[in-house]
Amino acid sequence: MGDNLHVMRGINSECIDLIYLDPPFNSNQDYAAPIGSIAAGAAFKDTWTLSDIDVHEHGELADRNPAAYSVIEAARAAHSKSAMSYLIMMAVRLIEIERILRPTGSIYLHCDPTAGHYLKLLMDSVFGAANFRNHIIWKRTSVHNSAKRWGPNLDSILFYSKSDAYIWNKVYQPYDQEYIDRFYRNEDENGRFQVGDLTGAGIRHGDSGRPWRGVNPSEKGRHWAVPMKVLSRVYPGQSLSEFSTQQKLDMLDKAGLVYWPAKGTTPRLKRYLDMSKGVALQELVADIKPIGSHAKERTGYPTQKPIALMDRIIRASSNEGDIVFDPFCGCATTLVAADRLERQWAGIDLSPLAVKLVNERIREDRGALWGGANVVDTLPKRTDLGELPNYRTHRHRLYGEQEGFCLGCDTHFPFKVMEVDHILPKSRGGTDHLENLQLLCTHCNKSKGSKTMAEWRAGQSA
Repeated sequence: MGDNLHVMRGINSECIDLIYLDPPFNSNQDYAAPIGSIAAGAAFKDTWTLSDIDVHEHGELADRNPAAYSVIEAARAAHSKSAMSYLIMMAVRLIEIERILRPTGSIYLHCDPTAGHYLKLLMDSVFGAANFRNHIIWKRTSVHNSAKRWGPNLDSILFYSKSDAYIWNKVYQPYDQEYIDRFYRNEDENGRFQVGDLTGAGIRHGDSGRPWRGVNPSEKGRHWAVPMKVLSRVYPGQSLSEFSTQQKLDMLDKAGLVYWPAKGTTPRLKRYLDMSKGVALQELVADIKPIGSHAKERTGYPTQKPIALMDRIIRASSNEGDIVFDPFCGCATTLVAADRLERQWAGIDLSPLAVKLVNERIREDRGALWGGANVVDTLPKRTDLGELPNYRTHRHRLYGEQEGFCLGCDTHFPFKVMEVDHILPKSRGGTDHLENLQLLCTHCNKSKGSKTMAEWRAGQSA
């Protein structure tokens, strides 16, 4: 539990395989779960102002990621200060997400048209435009009436990888009914099927060119082409190389996979609908419906997404045993889907209700033996930085790099007046790493106290 930014800053680099996040959308709406639902009490205000964030983190982004800084400036000019505030909040978190993602990892960012186009530019800035993989569209509802515009019924999911070496598994989605009606027009006692070729172009002089059941393919300039993948599926574990082409055709016919059309025409292959894997994943997801009001998985959480959507993402971009992470885990749908697919999982949420929801939902799957999630309410500490020297030993180096100037008041001081300070306090996930250290004069250091540098600067300029 806690602010995901502070928690992520304490996570080791390159240790997460797949990250899905469904953050606030800057929708200017208030969300709350209805009384009586298992998520009752869950609520959040999706409205952003400069007072909601460390505004000076925007300035720090100018050094850390100039491209992201430019995107945020453009949003302020083109949209509003609210959009600027929202993108600052997202940018600093996306930078940490990129750091903790493995080189083989992927990220899926769920958004809607409110800020999706700005988030796309932000993702390009942080992950690199070359690592953009897909703009996935989820048709979240069939109809949504709107008085003076086309009905908004779509969400976006931006899919990026950390590198070209990302995990990708072939996952298939079911054919839609229109496709089935068009191509699977035949039906018998074993179900619906379409017909395919049992022959290939060109004459052959071996087994594949000889007649079978009175049909000579050579007469039509063709030869028998037995689909070995289909045959292997029907006769698993059997060595098929010892059989002639005609014997293999007999085996297919015995299995009921040969379609005999009108007399005198070439027999064809039956491809049953239930033998098909379906269609490879498409950017338009229209077959996964939103959660109905009486659906078993419904928790009442304001922005809950279907498990089927998470299942598809997790199958495509992770393997069993991999770590799936959701920094805005809410009602824990990502974690439940990951658990069902035998992945390791972790999530962060500000509300303790998230712990209750994940425990209740996974207990439904696993039964009473489920002992509950491991809840961590203290900030993790990175262990991947090696043995760092005491941070105070950096005084001489920092004094030289800053040319003797205090980074608070920009005044030159003697070495003995300067004190080493954490830009991001340890209480917020800051580390003793050199990049998080600076020199302040005694006065500025005492004035700053336990604030972040961004908070302190904001107070100074107020």
